[in-house]
Amino acid sequence: MSQGVTVTPWVTGSGVMAESDGLERPGLDKAAGEEFLREALQILLDEAVRKGTDVTEKVCEWKEPAELRELLDLELPSRGEPPERLLERCRAVIRHSVRTGHPHFFNQLFSGLDHHSLAGRLITEALNTSQYTYEIAPVFVLMEEVVLAKLRELVGWSSGDGIFSPGGSISNMYAMNVARFHRFPESRQKGNWALPRLALFASQECHYSIQKGAAFLGIGTDNVRLVATDQGGKMVPEELEKEIQRAKAEGAEPFFVCATCGTTVLGAFDPLGSIADICQRHGLWLHVDAAWGGSVLLSQKHRHLLAGIERADSVAWNPHKMLAVGLQCSAFLLRDTSGLLQRCHGAGATYLFQRDKFYDIAYDTGDKTPQCGRRVDCLKLWLLWKAVGTQGLARRVERAFAFTRTSTLPSVPPRYLAEEVKRRDGFQLVLEPEFINLCFWFVPPSLRGKEGCPDYWPRLGKVAPAIKERMMRKGSMMVGYQPHGARVNFFRQVVTNPLVTRDHLDFFLDEIERLGRDL
Repeated sequence: MSQGVTVTPWVTGSGVMAESDGLERPGLDKAAGEEFLREALQILLDEAVRKGTDVTEKVCEWKEPAELRELLDLELPSRGEPPERLLERCRAVIRHSVRTGHPHFFNQLFSGLDHHSLAGRLITEALNTSQYTYEIAPVFVLMEEVVLAKLRELVGWSSGDGIFSPGGSISNMYAMNVARFHRFPESRQKGNWALPRLALFASQECHYSIQKGAAFLGIGTDNVRLVATDQGGKMVPEELEKEIQRAKAEGAEPFFVCATCGTTVLGAFDPLGSIADICQRHGLWLHVDAAWGGSVLLSQKHRHLLAGIERADSVAWNPHKMLAVGLQCSAFLLRDTSGLLQRCHGAGATYLFQRDKFYDIAYDTGDKTPQCGRRVDCLKLWLLWKAVGTQGLARRVERAFAFTRTSTLPSVPPRYLAEEVKRRDGFQLVLEPEFINLCFWFVPPSLRGKEGCPDYWPRLGKVAPAIKERMMRKGSMMVGYQPHGARVNFFRQVVTNPLVTRDHLDFFLDEIERLGRDL
């Protein structure tokens, strides 16, 4: 008997005493576990769902890292704790986390809490399966196929391929990898050593994942050619043409263009038709990063912003942003029907993707992605879509537009938020919004009328960070800010939470003014 192992005697069916190592009984107390789960779910409902969306609650309980670390007692113990203590820890985790479903949370491109989607997320976690083969995830393989087909239909494709990926950044990287493989199939085996110096193109407003993807894939950030944009943040097609010609003259091999529909800060939509013409003329892969703006395709009133997207070779689209599906829900869509995704990424692991299975192995879709284990991301979107329908999702998109741009809702005056910013003293638009990104400065009384002073812009650049600190320490709301090119720090406000009303936006502007009037 090894030292430190406790052996318990037990009685056999014949009445003979034997020694037990505990393997004849479950290693888990199922009844106690279910009781703990019932209480934990009640805490989740009360604290995360109800309080998390209650406008009378704080958006966040700000603590400095050292204080928060001590409050949470994060160190892992050698012996377990009783259920009561664990439940209190659940409450503490929720209490000290940011309430992203709160009507005053405007900090990211995602916000809100949809109850149907949350149910899908909880079911996903409870079933705990990996979406790589039909045998282990039959429901979700079929469900993903249907959801991806519907997204492709909205893009304008009657057929194609795709996969749910771990975020829009990864979708953009998949696009680069697939485009490189499509142009240079030998790259899969021989790597970049066998290729000419590649060049890819994206606008100066593109998402930073384009640079990261180029580094990760071995293409190199020096080979990312950033194309000039106009004042609204849109790629200038004539500048794209010049950059392609310049790359060729320098001996590089252009292969990929990324256009953006809904840039992160300004919310700009690149002119896809003109860019597609250039890509067609030069034989380049056109990828559209519509992670932010893709959901606009659901709205007949606004989908013209993405005119020409059907000419793309691939599209990234994140329903977890504008549709409040919940993190994460990111689709990578392909127009290709030849199995390009499988040929590019497949490895054919024989312990997963056996060729002699008793069912159609075309349903084993996991080899289309570099991942092995892959979480189920389709259920929460599918369940939400079933609950509200395509029309309900379209209304969600149009409601978001109504708060910032031209309104179609009788209860919301046209361009409500933009017009309020123009009307109020001290608020100044950075530019007229094309999308639902509202970018503005708050100019405190001490700086008004001093635009000609040499220190005006440096001083104004300190206002947004100061207001942000005050709102977070107070817990009243959250909104993002950033510098942009030569522009000093300004706020970027985005409404995607279906719970937000005009009163919440009035509070938002009033609070900015309250927090910044003495700066």
